[in-house]
Amino acid sequence: MAAVPVTCVRLTTSMQIVGKTSALKLVPMGRNKSGFPCLRTSRFQISCVAKPETVNKVCEIVKTQLALGADTVVAPDSKFASLGADSLDTVEIVMTLEEEFGISVEEENSQNITTVQEAADLIEKLVEKKNATA
Repeated sequence: MAAVPVTCVRLTTSMQIVGKTSALKLVPMGRNKSGFPCLRTSRFQISCVAKPETVNKVCEIVKTQLALGADTVVAPDSKFASLGADSLDTVEIVMTLEEEFGISVEEENSQNITTVQEAADLIEKLVEKKNATA
C-alpha cells in the first residue's frame, strides 16, 4: 500500500477520505487545540488495484529470486533494495514475472518498479490490457 504524507493532502472540510478497494468513504476528523485538523490514524493509505493472489505470487517470486530465508517477511510495501536487491536482481525479478504471467514489461516501466505492490499493480494492468486485446 502507498502511504501519503499528511502534508500532501489538502484538507478543506472536517472530513477525512479513507480509501477502500471498492469505494471511498468519509469519516469525521477531530481538531487539535490550535484549530488544525488532526488525523486519528498515523497515516493515510490508498489501496491499489492488484488482486491479493497476484501480490502473493510476486512476493514468492521475489523471495525465490533473492534467495531469502523462510523467516524473511516480504510484504506489498517491501522495497526491493531493502531486501538486498541490486539493479541486476531487479531486472531478473522483472524477467521472471514476465515469464510467470505471460506479459512483456517495457524498460521504462521496469525502471519505476521499486516495491512488490508496484510490481503487482503493473502486472494486473498489463494482464488486463493483454486480455482486452485477445
